[in-house]
Amino acid sequence: MNADPRGPASHVEPHPASVHDDAPLRGRDELILPFVRACKPRTEFRIGAEAEKFGVFEGTYAPVHYRGAKSVETILRAFVDHHGWAEESEYEGAPTIALRRGDGSITLEPGAQLELSGAPLPHVHLIVAELIGHLTELKGLSRELGITWLGLGFHPFARQEDLDWVPKSRYAVMREYLPTRGANGLDMMRRTSTVQANFDYSSEKDAMRKLRVSLKLAPVTTAVFANSPFVEGKITGEVSRRARVWLDVDPDRTGLLPQTWHEGAGFEDYIAWALECPMFMFKRDGHAVDNRGQRFRDFLENGFQGHRPTMVDWETHLNTLFPEVRLKRTIEIRGADSLPTDIFAAMPALWTGILYDERALSEAEALTADFTHEELAESRRRIPFEGLRTPFRGKPLQALAERMVSIAMGGLTRRGIVDRDGHDESVHLRALEALVAKGLTPADQLLEGLVDGADLKAQILKRAAL
Repeated sequence: MNADPRGPASHVEPHPASVHDDAPLRGRDELILPFVRACKPRTEFRIGAEAEKFGVFEGTYAPVHYRGAKSVETILRAFVDHHGWAEESEYEGAPTIALRRGDGSITLEPGAQLELSGAPLPHVHLIVAELIGHLTELKGLSRELGITWLGLGFHPFARQEDLDWVPKSRYAVMREYLPTRGANGLDMMRRTSTVQANFDYSSEKDAMRKLRVSLKLAPVTTAVFANSPFVEGKITGEVSRRARVWLDVDPDRTGLLPQTWHEGAGFEDYIAWALECPMFMFKRDGHAVDNRGQRFRDFLENGFQGHRPTMVDWETHLNTLFPEVRLKRTIEIRGADSLPTDIFAAMPALWTGILYDERALSEAEALTADFTHEELAESRRRIPFEGLRTPFRGKPLQALAERMVSIAMGGLTRRGIVDRDGHDESVHLRALEALVAKGLTPADQLLEGLVDGADLKAQILKRAAL
């Protein structure tokens, strides 16, 4: 299951589905194949969760860099030595940029944010256990280094110039390209963190239905999980700086994709949009070929410097598109800030309840049927500042969020998957349900009683530590 916009998380490169994926594409008709191949019976549906976090040094609040005596690289080696993870790099001899163990992976975002990209699992109880296991390993390795990990959507202390660059070829291209497309590209890359969730689909119709509903509810997802009220050691007055950043990154590859909302939408509608999105690069023999700005349609028709596109190139390109919900071999829900441990599971739980229960999905579909792109786009502009207080159709967005949580609770209850204590998956939504009922976001809760002052950084560290 994949991660944030900045590149594939659970795979360093997409895993080919057949021996033909390295062969040149023969035409546009083949572009549908990754989506068709991904369709599976409902009995095989799984959930994949992803969780990023920032590492900072206790006492100095300085960010943890990729290299150094006490670094992310040090921690990656310790994962390998002590917990059975295997190193992955872009090509032989290249730096380690990911780890793999079974179906899960640990990857790095451009500013050395560490991410768990979890294995595809059948229910939310197992996702919680997976995260707890990961954090137990991570904190054990970090303790002697004096490193604390923070679950926030935007780095609370670091300036851009304080941060490192992870040595991944895609990031070097993005570092140059994105600032030409929007004001916040570098902040998106190095100063944001997220929690995401990935879901399966059974058919083209099922995929597009789930995509449509989740895109229309994406602003609510962002508001409900807003959790980035600090920038450079100060309280900003926002609830989500991360959400604000995403409003100005790259208009070609971000947003709510209203062209996929109509009832007859199919894979071809998503493909048509993706074809017009500029590329960053593609790889040959593990090395980057920089064709930044070339639209995939042009690459398909004309190639680049003698190279012809392959299925691997197409799937890599799909992983560099950043809509609020992304269609790949899964439906990837992307709008949430990184979260504290006690509410992390609410994000995958919320969308499991909606997308994996037919009644809940129908209720969400009916709820959002007449939503317009214009009103949702306006909500997105206000949510970073107002959270659940954002007006929507004459009421605070809280009302819509409460309905969304209620629909998900019903779906999880009907799934009836219980843990050893007899709790179904809706137990993982209880804390979120209580928060939303008060009209509060995680950021609002985090800010309670906090004021700017000499000990603010210490208080942030204490409250946001995972």
